[in-house]
Amino acid sequence: MAATTEEDQQERPDEPAPAPTPARPRRGRGPVATAVSVFGELLITAGVILGLFVAYSLWWTNVVADREAKKQGNRVRDHWEAKGPGVIDTKDGIGFLHVPSMSGGEILVTKGTNTKTLNHGVAGYYTKPVKSALPEDKKGNFTLAAHRDGHGAKFHRIDKIEEGDPIVFESRDKWYVYKVFKTLPETSKYNVRVLDPVPKESGAKKAGRYITLTTCTPVFTSNYRYVVWGKLERVEKVDSERTLPPELA
Repeated sequence: MAATTEEDQQERPDEPAPAPTPARPRRGRGPVATAVSVFGELLITAGVILGLFVAYSLWWTNVVADREAKKQGNRVRDHWEAKGPGVIDTKDGIGFLHVPSMSGGEILVTKGTNTKTLNHGVAGYYTKPVKSALPEDKKGNFTLAAHRDGHGAKFHRIDKIEEGDPIVFESRDKWYVYKVFKTLPETSKYNVRVLDPVPKESGAKKAGRYITLTTCTPVFTSNYRYVVWGKLERVEKVDSERTLPPELA
């Protein structure tokens, strides 16, 4: 059979084009499908907002609080340097807490345990419901609170403290060295007996010079309180170089 030539193709009549397939009408989504779609979008939006809130609560509040605490702490040290030895209290804070087993950093201690105070990334000493003693007092219980998560989270690792560990409070002219003798991993947030001048729940039976650390537990909740008790071992004078005691060296 002879091959088909271009002339043959040109002589062939055009074939009619196939008729277009009619478009099928689009069916609208039913009310149930629409509701599910809207609900899904709302869940995604809520998830994003929740994620941002968690990031704000657990990260950004720490950044802001640490910045404020450092600024406040610098003012305290400047005050000490300008005024020299003297009374323990200052306008911006009374000194610094050092707990090697909980954190390598210093924690500024200020007056009061209300939320506004603790949100500055500090530890506060109680003024109520049971008034705290100060380290320089001859007897009593130096009672402190700080956040465990967010806003500096200064007591976040309180569960790492064990019996026998040192707790050191640094004032303008003295180092107060305490030794942990009891921990209470969980108690009611309404249990104010842990703040007593003689904290009998710790096993203490007579007046002395105690320190008590308190914070919320479990982490990220405020259902209960975690408590650590220590007793004063010795007091050292701060030298001109502010040489650290052996527990912090």
